[in-house]
Amino acid sequence: QVQLVESGGGSVQAGGSLRLSCAASGFPVSNYCMGWFRQAPGKEREGVATIAGDGSTSYADSVKGRFTISRDNSENTLYLQMSSLKPEDTAMYYCAAEPRWFSGTRYCPKELPYWGQGTQVTVSS
Repeated sequence: QVQLVESGGGSVQAGGSLRLSCAASGFPVSNYCMGWFRQAPGKEREGVATIAGDGSTSYADSVKGRFTISRDNSENTLYLQMSSLKPEDTAMYYCAAEPRWFSGTRYCPKELPYWGQGTQVTVSS
């Protein structure tokens, strides 16, 4: 059974850092496409970063150079290291995965079917 559990959110001042974690179970994070998404109040959900089965990464322009997506295969956990945080980064952050297909490939589908419950990140100015 696939399960994703996020943690690591919190409140931080602008310029600060946070590391989000997404503990996965039911599949190996090393093989499949996973991603981080966020949704701010009144706004649509947006993709933040993805990591494909072959390790290829992709970032939204708004976070390039500030955020890093990675995974720890031994812990079976996905991470999002966030630095130089801005108030506009305030949102609920979700991790998602496609653990059924595209194992070991560089392809990440647009829609990922499995989601965690989210963790709140608040950045104050």
